[in-house]
Amino acid sequence: MTTSAADTLRKLHAARARSAYERAAATCHHAGVTPDAAQTVPTTPVGRAANALRLSAQSLTTLDGAEADPAAAARCARNAAAAAALAAQVAGTLDDSPAATTALRAALTASQAAAKAAGGMAAGQDSALNAAADEAEEHATETARAAGWTRH
Repeated sequence: MTTSAADTLRKLHAARARSAYERAAATCHHAGVTPDAAQTVPTTPVGRAANALRLSAQSLTTLDGAEADPAAAARCARNAAAAAALAAQVAGTLDDSPAATTALRAALTASQAAAKAAGGMAAGQDSALNAAADEAEEHATETARAAGWTRH
């Protein structure tokens, strides 16, 4: 893979990671999940969501400060999407509206798509899996907004 292609992929994954992190943070805020709720060994859904958000923030900081390879950037996006899915699960327990149910499903789908794009032989380089993960992230963001979970 050329340096240019690797840089393009890294930027693509980093953008998806930031989007998922922002969605996770806004959803945690909406659900009342605060940073002090993070547990090193999570025993509650709130503790898991807060810890996942904390770890995602650390991953993004590392990703921003280094020239990560596409696989590492894809894993960062996967982890941020998983944090957003955990946050959506907590938010979903507080609201059983159709919009919240749709947002939770979209968050889970985005997390699964990001995992597929980052995993196995793809290692963040499969264009079809990356496109599916990008599309799923956009949909998850739209549905979180419709559920009132985001600040925009």
